[in-house]
Amino acid sequence: MSISQALLLEFDQEMASTRKTLERVPDDKMGWTPHQKSFPLGTLALHVAQLPGWMTMTITTDELDIGKQPGYPPPEQNTQKALLELFDKNVAEARAALAGASDETLMKPWTLLVGGGQKAFTFPKIAVLRSFVMNHLIHHRAQLGVYLRLNDVAVPGLYGPSADEKIF
Repeated sequence: MSISQALLLEFDQEMASTRKTLERVPDDKMGWTPHQKSFPLGTLALHVAQLPGWMTMTITTDELDIGKQPGYPPPEQNTQKALLELFDKNVAEARAALAGASDETLMKPWTLLVGGGQKAFTFPKIAVLRSFVMNHLIHHRAQLGVYLRLNDVAVPGLYGPSADEKIF
């Protein structure tokens, strides 16, 4: 089994779980934030919807200068429908890129720059896909679940039932 085929199994499961979470994001809470240092709910949800696109970018490029990236739009511009459309587009593109990636491609180095050419890290692309993309997505999806709970929105079960979806 190739590296990409092995990762696709996890990718499909995590993307389905992430979509279930994004489906719960309420349009009327996009500007809500739990703390002044926290992202607003709409900005966090947008980040989660964008992260699968980072997989495509990692596979098709050799570096990213994060200091040159545009900022996030105001969270009030987001809607659940738009987030789901963006997420679905990014997932489809990422899945295709991953399915077509050779082991040789996934072992090539990829570098994150943090502005002004300063190197944050260089890892094989597969390590970037697992940590900087997949684990990063799972981390922010969990934050989004907390935001949902704090807004009395039912949290979906992801690795088993949630307190809102008891099956026992």
